[in-house]
Amino acid sequence: MGFEQAAIKVEKEAEFEELKSAIERAFQPKSVEQFLKRLSRANLRVRDWHAVLAKSVLEKTDSLSGKKALQLYQALSLSDQAQMREFYLFRVEEVDPELRTKFHKLYQYY
Repeated sequence: MGFEQAAIKVEKEAEFEELKSAIERAFQPKSVEQFLKRLSRANLRVRDWHAVLAKSVLEKTDSLSGKKALQLYQALSLSDQAQMREFYLFRVEEVDPELRTKFHKLYQYY
């Protein structure tokens, strides 16, 4: 039997979907390299979700209809925030292995 994520209802669907869509667009094949370059220039690790939010890296890669990713994230409930963090980290691990090699310093654990 494999791992199955428990279905947890999202409380603030509009904010959740807007932030999720921004993450999805940042990790699209045409924009993921630009996103990783921005992380590199900001001297951030790719798995440091809170630092990515604090440095507004998502906004620089993708427009969020005038809202900041951090504001959207803070508007979410704790369970929604946990799901968003998990979604972001899942997308981080799905990046093409060639790009992960190219940006290996971003993926290092220290």
